[in-house]
Amino acid sequence: MKRLRIVALPLVVLLLVASDLGGQLPGDQMATQSLRAYWHVFTAYAIAIVMVLGWVVSIARRLARIEAQLGQ
Repeated sequence: MKRLRIVALPLVVLLLVASDLGGQLPGDQMATQSLRAYWHVFTAYAIAIVMVLGWVVSIARRLARIEAQLGQ
């Protein structure tokens, strides 16, 4: 019985989410909307991605320097 609950719960959630998708805007109204108001969101994501990439490069450089010191 417990296994049935574990399997049934995700199915119920999936059905509820799928039934809610019918409330989206029709295609003609969707085409008239613009993403111009969200430029700050795109900019924030771009800044966050650049910062994470810079952090990864920084870690890689530090790790390479430590490996070089240990190799001597």
